Amino acid sequence: MSRLVVACLAATWLIWGSTYLAIRFALESFPPYFQMGTRFLVAGLGLALWMRLARRASWPGSRQWRNALVVGTLMLGGGMGSVAVAQQTVGSGIVVVFIAVVPLLIVLINLFWRVVPGRLEMAGIAVGLAGVVMLTQGAGFQASPQGLLAMVTACTCWSLGSVLSQRSLPLAPGAMGFASEMLCGGGVLMLLAALTGETFSWPPEPLAAWAWLYLVVFGSLLAFNAYMVLLAKASAGLAASYTFVNPLIAMLLGVAFGGETITGFEWAAAGVVLAGVLLLLAKPRAAGRG
Repeated sequence: MSRLVVACLAATWLIWGSTYLAIRFALESFPPYFQMGTRFLVAGLGLALWMRLARRASWPGSRQWRNALVVGTLMLGGGMGSVAVAQQTVGSGIVVVFIAVVPLLIVLINLFWRVVPGRLEMAGIAVGLAGVVMLTQGAGFQASPQGLLAMVTACTCWSLGSVLSQRSLPLAPGAMGFASEMLCGGGVLMLLAALTGETFSWPPEPLAAWAWLYLVVFGSLLAFNAYMVLLAKASAGLAASYTFVNPLIAMLLGVAFGGETITGFEWAAAGVVLAGVLLLLAKPRAAGRG
């Protein structure tokens, strides 16, 4: 693996593991769709201006803007927006374990492009899905059916957007493509905020404001762009490998700093999910777009 891929893996593994607790803290003042919409609009605008003014990059073409709108709507509007909605009623540690189903969904969606999984991958899918079924029976999701529905929506949209960005909806080259996706996805999130009647009171709580800023700089500008680089330069399975590191980090941070409680059954379910992901990644596919 190149140094760039290794650096991007480190960013998605370590930074994203902490962003779920930051989302929870930001929810104290920023409602879910508004929080995510402003986060990605600010990050996307800053990145686009930097690419245009400092790097002299061209603006995306009309087809690339269309692709950015579709992918941004799925990954950011349906994916990240639904994660924030779920975290209103479900702890961040449990939410991020559920997200470990993403590599499994990506493998299943790739079947439409006749990318057939091998035996280890099939075993990983079976074990991982069994773990997810266990997780949904735990205290966290049992107490919040709306949180479970939000997480199913989030994982499905994120996985579909990830595959489409690789297979059939290429973005503009480099960081300008990522910026266009964040701008489009942020606009969709703000529309969802308006349609659901979200309100924002000023000034925000200091902890919520710092958490929002952390999400903009580290979650969006660094980790999200690192993930999109991985989708372009590595296999989808390797790009989604953050899902077996993030749960441990998020669960530990949630217990240590968020006052969250995770039952023994939920720890066991998390172990089954992660075992499935490890089986899935035991034999990664070749890198590149299909």
